[in-house]
Amino acid sequence: MKAAIFVKPGKMEMTEIDKPTIETPDDAIIRVVRASVCGSDLWWFRGLTPRDPNTQAGHEAIGVVEEVGQDVTNVHPGDFVIVPFTNGCGHCAACRAGFDGNCLNHQSGASSYQAEYVRYPSANWGLVKVPGKPEDYTDDMLNSLVTLADVMATGYHAAFTAEVKPGSSVVVMGDGAVGLCGVIAAKLMGAKQIIAMSRHEDRQKLALEFGATDIVAERGDEAVDHVMTITDHGADAVLECVGTEQSVDTAVKVGRPGAVVGRVGIPQNPNMNTNNLFWNNTGLRGGIAAVTTYDRATLLDAVLSGKIQPGKVFTQRFTLDQIQEAYDAMDQRKAIKSLLVFD
Repeated sequence: MKAAIFVKPGKMEMTEIDKPTIETPDDAIIRVVRASVCGSDLWWFRGLTPRDPNTQAGHEAIGVVEEVGQDVTNVHPGDFVIVPFTNGCGHCAACRAGFDGNCLNHQSGASSYQAEYVRYPSANWGLVKVPGKPEDYTDDMLNSLVTLADVMATGYHAAFTAEVKPGSSVVVMGDGAVGLCGVIAAKLMGAKQIIAMSRHEDRQKLALEFGATDIVAERGDEAVDHVMTITDHGADAVLECVGTEQSVDTAVKVGRPGAVVGRVGIPQNPNMNTNNLFWNNTGLRGGIAAVTTYDRATLLDAVLSGKIQPGKVFTQRFTLDQIQEAYDAMDQRKAIKSLLVFD
């Protein structure tokens, strides 16, 4: 089968490898229909974090179940499914509490998703079944369903953990796909004021389309001053969707006393000054999104009903043979998010 391979920083290739097979009774083999490149993939693509050369890549996809292990009863061959980047078991303490991204029985070993087929462990609970077949849906709807494998659920996690409520004022740090999905999530939860921190015109326009009420282009102290002017006292909730030291520092400073920061940007600095949290009674939540939980409870219905259209974050599309171009487009900010379309 065809699969994307990370060769070295800045270099991706498509190659032929063996198709995955069932290895445990809870596995499923998925024929991929669409996949994508995630902003977190750029970390190792840019050489910012280590990754072994000649390894598969990708963790966002939708597809059709081709084969299941003997313990899988919730999905069957032929089912159309979202393939989350997480694989919760559904019955441990973390999954029961709604944090399947931190499943205590998490099984490693899922094959990477930028490939024609994926082996997915914990398939009996983790996969999210979509009604009908891929051919029943429009191109735009399929794109939105892809986002439910990670980026939309991650943006939702930022808003959920920041405790966004109807009438809230919200600041969204980051104008990548996750930040833009955070805008969607804040709007879905009833936020009245949504301030998108963005310096790029194309992303600003999309943020406004998704429900942002204000745009702040400044960074650092100037950004804090601008937010305070807009809100009078600071935001009720802050969605941190970048992970850099500056973004986290600004996120803490733009909240009102007692605000909560929902942090989903992967930390780039292991150190954080928590004193500012203390002096402002600021809460800090966030982490790995509970993809299966959010999709089943809220997000799948929101997409299918047309209430949200997160697939608009895909601004360029490629085939698997064009995997280098797909990564380059995001790396060079020519695409907000790159879509991979399979035959």
